[in-house]
Amino acid sequence: MKSFCIVNYYRKFLKNVQIRNYCSVERGKEKNDINKIRNIGILAHIDAGKTTTTERMLFYSGTIRSMGEVHHGNTVTDYMEQERQRGITITSAAVSFPWQGYQINLIDTPGHIDFTMEVEQSLAVLDGAVVVLDGSAGVEAQTLTVWRQANGYKVPRILYLNKMDRSDSDARACARSVEDKLRVTPLLLHEPIYHEGKLIGLTDLITLEDIIWTKGRGQHYIKRKLSEKTDGKKMGVNLNEHRKIIDTLSSLDDKLADRIIQQESLDNLDYTDIIQAVRRCTVNMSLFPILCGSSYKNIGVQTLIDGVISYLPSPVERSGVFRGFGSDLSARAFKVQHDDQRGVLTFLRVYSGEITKGQKIYNLVRDKSEQTGLLYVALADEYRPVERVAGGNIAVVSALKATMSGDLITTNQAAANRAKEKLTSLLKDPSVCEGLVHPSAKHRLQTMDTDPTAEDIADVLLGIGNTIPEPVFLCSIEPPSATYQNALETALEELQREDPSLRVTTDEDTGQMVLAGMGELHLEIIKERIIREYKIDVELGPPQISYKETLIGTAKQTMTIDRKIGSAKQMAKVVMSAKTVKGIAQDKVLRLDKTADSAANLAHVHPRYMQAIRRGVDAALLHGPKLGCPLVDAQVTLHWFEVGRGTSDSVVAATVTQCLRKVFEEAESVLLEPVMFLELVCPESHSSRLLADLARRRADIQHIHLRQKNKVVECLAPLSELLGYSSSLRSLSSGLASFTMEFHSNRQMSPHDEEKAIRSVTGF
Repeated sequence: MKSFCIVNYYRKFLKNVQIRNYCSVERGKEKNDINKIRNIGILAHIDAGKTTTTERMLFYSGTIRSMGEVHHGNTVTDYMEQERQRGITITSAAVSFPWQGYQINLIDTPGHIDFTMEVEQSLAVLDGAVVVLDGSAGVEAQTLTVWRQANGYKVPRILYLNKMDRSDSDARACARSVEDKLRVTPLLLHEPIYHEGKLIGLTDLITLEDIIWTKGRGQHYIKRKLSEKTDGKKMGVNLNEHRKIIDTLSSLDDKLADRIIQQESLDNLDYTDIIQAVRRCTVNMSLFPILCGSSYKNIGVQTLIDGVISYLPSPVERSGVFRGFGSDLSARAFKVQHDDQRGVLTFLRVYSGEITKGQKIYNLVRDKSEQTGLLYVALADEYRPVERVAGGNIAVVSALKATMSGDLITTNQAAANRAKEKLTSLLKDPSVCEGLVHPSAKHRLQTMDTDPTAEDIADVLLGIGNTIPEPVFLCSIEPPSATYQNALETALEELQREDPSLRVTTDEDTGQMVLAGMGELHLEIIKERIIREYKIDVELGPPQISYKETLIGTAKQTMTIDRKIGSAKQMAKVVMSAKTVKGIAQDKVLRLDKTADSAANLAHVHPRYMQAIRRGVDAALLHGPKLGCPLVDAQVTLHWFEVGRGTSDSVVAATVTQCLRKVFEEAESVLLEPVMFLELVCPESHSSRLLADLARRRADIQHIHLRQKNKVVECLAPLSELLGYSSSLRSLSSGLASFTMEFHSNRQMSPHDEEKAIRSVTGF
């Protein structure tokens, strides 16, 4: 009855009401035009509404018959048992759906910082992204993280202000927070329409139309052109905003500026010219359009999908590095999953050529050929078998054994060599090079000792994988009995291949398996998955902090090994020193002494022995002298090396490791603890109690500001003080406060805190 009244309220302005149907008419039709494909991801802070928005997109496109809800645990993309129980997204899910003659391949990503690796893997293969913001909160802590990750891959983005039905939502305040916190130019394209305090539709500030959602579950909406006669003051306000949009665009887009000069007026512009200008600015990332809606209330989702098609680039516009492959296959693996029925499934973003069922492929990164099995197209956890998948789409293949996330595959080695030659010649042009090298690739190139050549840059661009974050939590993992040991090792191997941010090591002293991850929740989910999916009732030890060590002095030592093992004489002598170098790159950890005597001696070291020396250095850096934690920011110098004939590589590596352990003991070290960036949102009534609690936890308050009726506290706090913080926070705030945290840096500890940490780890 209410929706009928609202429609009637608007009907008096209309003579002929046009009602739009929600469903895409192109469903089921094969789309071969690569320009009509969009590969997008949905990124956001926790609980901003990514999964709900994805569910609505699938429903309005006709892909699913009924909408699921996160709180009911029946959504398409949250298909894992843990996701449905907790109401959070843990693993990214790929879905495809049609919309008005276009095909959209969408990846729904997790919002929780513990699963940031899933976002990183997906971003590497996206052409564009939708960043969902909570209309009442604006830019939040995790929004900054995903934005930074998207910048690393130069992914064009549009922003979607969700939850605009809330009484404390504010589109203008959100646009300001985008400008202030993300340091970019936002362009607000929608104005929400409220009737009796309820969100009923949006005003499109480009076309100057009201879009009102009417009956049903958001399937139908009315578009009505604004006019001065019937809308008066509202028309004046919106026309002013419309002119501001054109003014902003004309300062960034030369084509639109020329068009305005030809027309000699802002008001005579055709709105298609404005949309094209917004598209050009979005693709080159000079500005970011903001659309509004409320996915839960079924308002604004269709206009968001229209925005994806209008403003985000097609695969052709993002071909970049893959231009050199021509008609040959080029595809990037971005996710590996183990399926009970289908075995190992590898998700591939196909850039050029096409992949067919049972095709033989060549992995550039691993330098290996592999045979693919069956070929599928994914709809979350459902897989439709197909014969071939064309360029621009997302394919799922079975039976790949060596291919990992981030690997690039092509037809054969000859195709790889041809593509590399073409790319190398393109990169000789500095302007082309600047356009193709992403910030994440630049970071890799900066760590090289010499200036990179065009060939080096081509290698990095073709082989660039994801940067895997360092784990911050450790815990032991034990099978229920020795009979399950092999099964547990297999399970952990599979989980590591799926999730590269998970590390499994074996402790040398105790022989225990140690699991390292991104947070308490991450390790808990891994445990639940082993119990549910692999039927092994594992036990996790208490979570331990992943401390690091760094040297405080410098030292130099000589180590000689001269003994007979069996019938062979083993002799090696090394002279090594170590010092602290902040932020040293991995490939610069070992350096060779350049003084005359040393250089003459080291010039004749066989490459085989150099590999053994590097292995010895890596082994020594895994255990610092104070607590046996990994040593960071240390540079090791090799001054002298002698080796006897027939000496094995393992003896050389062991000599280097023993020498360095003596060096580290003499140089002494201090502990570094992981420090987290914590954002706390709490009601003002509970803020003093929570701030006092943070002070007890050694937190450094960075910034406190108001967001509606809540206080937002940003601080840096040691991870060791935040164990079990969620339950403490619930009791202190009566369940009204929420927090997010992410790794910030490793910080040196005071002697008192260091002593406490050693006692907690060693027990004495």
